[in-house]
Amino acid sequence: MAATDANQPATPAVGVVTVLAPLPGRSVPLAEVPDPVFADAIVGPGVAIDPHREGEVEVIAPIGGTLVKVHPHAFVVADGNGHAVLVHLGIDTIQLAGDGFTVHVAEGADLVAGQLVITWSPQAVVDGGRSPVCPVIALDTRAASLTERVELGDVLDAGDPLFDWA
Repeated sequence: MAATDANQPATPAVGVVTVLAPLPGRSVPLAEVPDPVFADAIVGPGVAIDPHREGEVEVIAPIGGTLVKVHPHAFVVADGNGHAVLVHLGIDTIQLAGDGFTVHVAEGADLVAGQLVITWSPQAVVDGGRSPVCPVIALDTRAASLTERVELGDVLDAGDPLFDWA
């Protein structure tokens, strides 16, 4: 759908969910994620974000819905209409056993898009020899159902439209 103003993003069609960038950073293709499960889109299609490294970074809900699963390093939000989004904070960060992550919302909570879920330090992940790249994955769908709203390499703020999901 075309934008009505060249400076405004296109409005998604009715029945389409816009998935927001859950954290600030630079968009990168999944193929560049240093984990074959994400890079080969085995979990599902999506976009990755290479996060800012300055201080504590806030991670927000990419869609409104129920927080169906939360770990310090990852969470899933499902909207009840067949859309579930996985946000994975860094690669191999499960090995940190929650160290450096603060979860702000309990599993089962109803979230609005943009609500704070987790804070963490991407630089601490880098300092520990791990990748801070964050896959944002549309679960149980095909790549053809997604329309990216960003150019790869774009610098994003948390809450910027990342992709539309038909």
